[in-house]
Amino acid sequence: MMPYRIMLAEDHLLLRDLIKNSLKSVPHLQVVGEVGDGLDLLESLKSVKPEMVILDIGMPGMSGIEAAKKIKHDYPETKVLLLTMYKSKEHLTHALEARVDGYLLKENAFKDLINAIETIREGRFYISDIISKKIVELFFYKSHHESQVSKALSEREIEVLTHYAQGKSPKEISDLLLISYSTVRNHMSKIKKKLSIKRNTDLVKHAIKSGYTSVG
Repeated sequence: MMPYRIMLAEDHLLLRDLIKNSLKSVPHLQVVGEVGDGLDLLESLKSVKPEMVILDIGMPGMSGIEAAKKIKHDYPETKVLLLTMYKSKEHLTHALEARVDGYLLKENAFKDLINAIETIREGRFYISDIISKKIVELFFYKSHHESQVSKALSEREIEVLTHYAQGKSPKEISDLLLISYSTVRNHMSKIKKKLSIKRNTDLVKHAIKSGYTSVG
């Protein structure tokens, strides 16, 4: 297996070293660079071409959100996993607007880091359980008359969407709901068509903006 190249952007040296050591324990993950400043990160990306950047939301020079926007504009194939201490709806919304591929809370970093990386590698959006569980609760219990999502989608489509927002794959959703994999994929296509959404990541963003996710 070819090594998966990762750049670390974290201004706290101790935390950066701990993350680096965690990644070294996985043979197919390779740290190809590390920086402690947002501007230094953008400069490094001109010569180092990682497949993923693990990016602290609050760095000197340039914030993680602004750096993520720049990365996604200049290097659209590069995945961005945002590392943060913030659980608020506002921070999560800003992160999704920057088109990050994952939102990992620092309090879960060492337990969930490898899972977050592998989830993103598989083409899925990663979000920490603490936040995703709130997303699911709000999808299930908020009145169906209070959101554009519930007006547009069937109950089954809402179920599929809530599980997807929790970070589950279509295969996992099919097992949970006892429906076929192809049926799940069909529901996902219908959801995106009804909501005029093209990217899977934007499904989570839409849920937050529709008022289901008061996570802060």
